Amino acid sequence: MDFQHTEDRRMLADTLNRFISEQYGFETRDRIARSSQGFSSELWNRFAELGIIGALFDEANGGFSGGGFDIAVVFESLGRGLVVEPFLDTLIVGQAIARSGNEAQRALLGDLIDGSRVAALAHGEPDGHYELARVTARAQHDGNAWLLNGAKAVVQHGENATLFLVSARTNGDDDPEEGVTLFLVPRDAAGVNVRGYPKIDGGRAAEVTFVNVTLRDDALLGVAGAGFATLEYAIACGVLALCSEAVGAMDVAKDYTLEYLRTRKQFGVAIGSFQALQHRMADMLLEIEQARSAVINAAAALGAERNVRERAISAAKYSIGRVGALVAQECIQLHGGIGMTWELPLAHYAKRLVMIDHQFGDEDHHLERFAVLGRNRMS
Repeated sequence: MDFQHTEDRRMLADTLNRFISEQYGFETRDRIARSSQGFSSELWNRFAELGIIGALFDEANGGFSGGGFDIAVVFESLGRGLVVEPFLDTLIVGQAIARSGNEAQRALLGDLIDGSRVAALAHGEPDGHYELARVTARAQHDGNAWLLNGAKAVVQHGENATLFLVSARTNGDDDPEEGVTLFLVPRDAAGVNVRGYPKIDGGRAAEVTFVNVTLRDDALLGVAGAGFATLEYAIACGVLALCSEAVGAMDVAKDYTLEYLRTRKQFGVAIGSFQALQHRMADMLLEIEQARSAVINAAAALGAERNVRERAISAAKYSIGRVGALVAQECIQLHGGIGMTWELPLAHYAKRLVMIDHQFGDEDHHLERFAVLGRNRMS
């Protein structure tokens, strides 16, 4: 299999890297990440104009490409700049709509791609423990309408979203894959309550509750009770994106650390000349390349059958969680006390790497999931 990027992908990466370098410097990013909105609407529209959002979707759905490697290229560049705009949830919600939406729902993809609509995934719950099928929010059918009740946690950019993709259980117990149903819920629907807060790694998220929210049948995405497969695939795209973002962030953290080792002096010589620090740096570089290989494998497997895809996704997420923590720790330690300061960009890359591990399942969760999927394949 040829893992070399196509000319189009190289051009996409060059364009995005140049834009982020020129327009999204650390001071700009820090100001945006700490703002009351949590992202910049102006820059979000400019990303859309550059075709960056469109690169996450295929031509049949109004985009330009949308394959696993296209997602990886975009998010690796976003990770290099610690970009906080709502790319991740736009990808996840858009992929779910593209996979299971009817004609009217698929028309919403145009608004996502041109940046005029912000959508957010409302799936995680306070007691979900990373288990994708654990859904306690409930939706009951009554005539030609659904009554939705439940609470969702850590909804990215929830305050600014105009549309939520909500998972709810329409039959059965709280844990089986069967019975999970997906709904597209407008932010301004009666009974939708949003409480926003800042995140430790920049940007904002929200707790969202649904209290007797009445939805028409046209809010249903796909078939009632059969939404898990769509949710799983959409989140697989999101996990690939997160892993790619982490690789980009690791590369920048590594570069900052190499530069520091070359310029910081003790006893009249650069500390990078000390053999012990060289060994630590070499070990870290090898680990980053291992993580990059796992992400490449996940990108290649995104279009494969379910078990192959999900094992590759979990393998990548496990690798990113383990290596991301290592890179964050080593880079800060090699910088010494200055590595912890707010003014140094490195500290923000370290925080982002740690938090990526906890999105959609940490390394322990995905290691166990990888093993379970392997046993299922053998049985």
